[in-house]
Amino acid sequence: MEDKITRLFGKDVFNDKVMSERLPAEIYESLKRTIEMGRSLDLTVANAVAEVMKDWAVENGATHYTHWFQPMTGITAEKHDSFVQPLDNGTAMTKFSGKELIKGESDASSFPSGGLRATFEARGYTAWDPTSYAFIKDNVLCIPTAFCSFGGEALDKKTPLLRSMEVVGKQALRILRLFGDEETKRVIPTVGAEQEYFLIRREDYLKRRDLIYTGRTLFGAKPPKGQQLNDHYFGSIKPRVKAFMDDLDEELWRLGVCAKTEHNEAAPAQHELAPLFNTCNIACDHNQLTMDMMKRVASRHGLVCLLHEKPFKGVNGSGKHDNWSLSTDRGQNLFDPGSTPSENAQFLVFLAAVIAAVDDYQDLLRISVATAGNDHRLGAAEAPPAVVSIFLGEELTAVLEAIEKGDIYHEETKSVMKLGVHVLPKFPKDTSDRNRTSPFAFTGNKFEFRMPGSALSIASPNIMLNTAVAEELSLFADELEKAEDFESALNALIRRVITEHKRIIYSGNGYTEEWLKEAAERGLSNYPTVADALPHMCDEKNIKLFENHRLYTEKVAHSRCEIMTENYVTVISIEGNTMIEMIRQEILPAVIEYTEVLARTKLTKEQQNISAKLEATLLGKLCPTSDALWDAAEELEDALAKLKAESDVTKGAEMCRDLVIPAMNKARDYADGLETLVGKKYWPYPTYGDLLFGVN
Repeated sequence: MEDKITRLFGKDVFNDKVMSERLPAEIYESLKRTIEMGRSLDLTVANAVAEVMKDWAVENGATHYTHWFQPMTGITAEKHDSFVQPLDNGTAMTKFSGKELIKGESDASSFPSGGLRATFEARGYTAWDPTSYAFIKDNVLCIPTAFCSFGGEALDKKTPLLRSMEVVGKQALRILRLFGDEETKRVIPTVGAEQEYFLIRREDYLKRRDLIYTGRTLFGAKPPKGQQLNDHYFGSIKPRVKAFMDDLDEELWRLGVCAKTEHNEAAPAQHELAPLFNTCNIACDHNQLTMDMMKRVASRHGLVCLLHEKPFKGVNGSGKHDNWSLSTDRGQNLFDPGSTPSENAQFLVFLAAVIAAVDDYQDLLRISVATAGNDHRLGAAEAPPAVVSIFLGEELTAVLEAIEKGDIYHEETKSVMKLGVHVLPKFPKDTSDRNRTSPFAFTGNKFEFRMPGSALSIASPNIMLNTAVAEELSLFADELEKAEDFESALNALIRRVITEHKRIIYSGNGYTEEWLKEAAERGLSNYPTVADALPHMCDEKNIKLFENHRLYTEKVAHSRCEIMTENYVTVISIEGNTMIEMIRQEILPAVIEYTEVLARTKLTKEQQNISAKLEATLLGKLCPTSDALWDAAEELEDALAKLKAESDVTKGAEMCRDLVIPAMNKARDYADGLETLVGKKYWPYPTYGDLLFGVN
């Protein structure tokens, strides 16, 4: 008997089941070959697919179609075209061709290009990605596509992601062939992206300009109670939130997103949703859909979903843990240690490649998560620090130490660690304690990259991770393919990699000053802000990596760096100007009104020979603090004027870090101090207490 979940799941998706039922057999098989083997799609096949796709979409209520793409804005974009085709007799029919399916046109000059496109060079193209299923949203058939300029430069996140998946799969196959695997045809990176978020009341959101303009609170004194008691974490879900979650699940299931786990997170009003694993490309598409749907569904429930990495100062930020692995088309997880000597050795090769990749390209992993919002989050409250390291757990770390020293690893009394002869211990999913301060942790059969922020597209970190691992696997394969004695060469390779890259392995507390000092001594990079990290994207070794694997040309790499830097400067500018507006138009007028009441009360009491000590004390605190806030706003305005006058975007980022943000922090300190002194009825917007505990 079909239950509610199975009835809903994939209902709005043109998935393999729909295609196999509706497409002619030869068309279906041709399309499958395109999807699975990356072969070109014949226009005849495209026309047949388009007609069936259109019929299915119209039957399910669609009136329009769109090429759904992911420009460098970090969100999705779409332009709707109707299926309508007028006829000579005044009636109309629906029509959708293979040409319209495969290729669309959009304005390329209005999206970030980092100088690749001039304003007058408007033409851009979208190209169908058949590896990700089309779906219906709001009566529109959405066709996942790549996005490029008239000159062929990629202007999106999907194109380099697909390239990175191809290169890591290709190099992984080379390693598998060395172990005698001739059956595997493809290796696919798989991802499960946990999504954290906050829910607040819509009426509170609309009263705060900072939330509306920037997605985070620029002001707000800490309430007496926050997350100190840990009573929200995994606690009973409030009815209104549960109704939102139920509604969200159903919407995501209809879109084929396998939403699996949901719970309260550590901070009040914070929650998490986790899906099951999927191929890297589809997981990225699904995460974009998830964020979009969270906002839509929240609105139906009178709520607002905040996806900013740090919407509230002093409480948990929101991350997006990227659980990454490599799997074959036969269902083998390459990070499963296995139970035979050959499987152990194969596991260790792939493990060594990841260790080397994270060490050699730690800067790129940091850059892949570099946003203005994430700068507030990294380094505390369950978010990892900006220093990249790998946590392997006690058991696996001990195994690697034994390999490096040429020792036998002992698991109780069983000798298990002579490479290629004895058997590694079976690593259960929870082979060791978790380390919440680790940026990159092995969790049994996958790696959890904990640095991405909640609003980030997971394409960026996975592009860098896939490509870096591909590079190491390529170097390994080059060496092993030439070896006369494969086992000896393999043994030497793994031992050498462990020795050369063990500095990146760390199991302790990543929050401590001691670790930061030790990391510096180890030679690990530490880029605490976007302004520190981004200039290294175009370092010589990184350009070489991009070009070796045809991910980016040097020109495109510089353009991507410029886009991210411009975004950082723009975000900080918006935040600074919003602060000035709120200070001058809301906070100071509220303080003035309150001080007038206090002054009148003080005068009345003094005229009646009544003690006015309370009013005098408050006035003695409010007046100098409000004066200081005015001066701080002037200082911030001056800093923003200097930033605006700076034409060099890299220098602008440095000014944000060194001039604008300190001025913003100074202004906030004065404003938050005033909030604790001014009567609540006078304060112009909802407080942290209202926001964090308002949803019931």
